[in-house]
Amino acid sequence: MKESNDEASFKESVEQDQSLYQGHILDLHLETVRLPDGRKAQREIIHHQPAVAALVLNEQDQMLMVQQWRAAIRQTTLEIPAGKVDDRDQTPLAAMERELNEETRLQAGKLEQFTAFYSSIGFADEKIYLYLAQYLTPVQHEMAQDSDENLNLVWYDFATVQQMFEDGRLNDAKTNMAYLYWKSLRQRKG
Repeated sequence: MKESNDEASFKESVEQDQSLYQGHILDLHLETVRLPDGRKAQREIIHHQPAVAALVLNEQDQMLMVQQWRAAIRQTTLEIPAGKVDDRDQTPLAAMERELNEETRLQAGKLEQFTAFYSSIGFADEKIYLYLAQYLTPVQHEMAQDSDENLNLVWYDFATVQQMFEDGRLNDAKTNMAYLYWKSLRQRKG
C-alpha cells in the first residue's frame, strides 16, 4: 500500500461544532464534519490543556514516581510527576518547573525536553511535553499543592522499573515513555 502525502485527500472540514460540556480540565465538543469524499460524519472531541511530565533521576540513578489514585481507572497508579499547563505558565518549561515544586518539592539543575506527544489522538488534543530532570535540590520556596491530590513519592532503581514495565504494572503511557527513554540513555552510556 502506498502512503499518500496529499493532506487534502484526508482532511475533514468542520461544518458544525457543538459544545456539549465545559469542565475544569476539559471541554467536550460534537463536530459534524464533511469527509473528503463528501459524506458527513460526527466526531466527539475532547479539548484539553497541554500537559507536562518529567523523568526525574537522582544522583543514585533512581527514578521518582508518584503513587496516586486515578478515578478514571479506579485504581492506584505509579506515574512520573506531571500536571497541566495553565494560565500561570508562560511556557511548558515553566509549567514543568512549577509542577516539580508542587508535587516533589524539588528543582532541577538540568531540565530539558526530550519529546512531546498527543496522549490519545483518536478523540483528544492533549499534548504532553516530556522532560528529563536531573541535578536535583530541594526548593527554597514551596508552592501550594493542589488541594484534591493525595500523593506518595517513591524512588525506584532501574531494575525495579524494568521489572514493573515487563510485568505490565506500569499502565500509564507517559511513564512508559519515560522508562523507555531512561533505558535508551543507559544503553548509550554502555
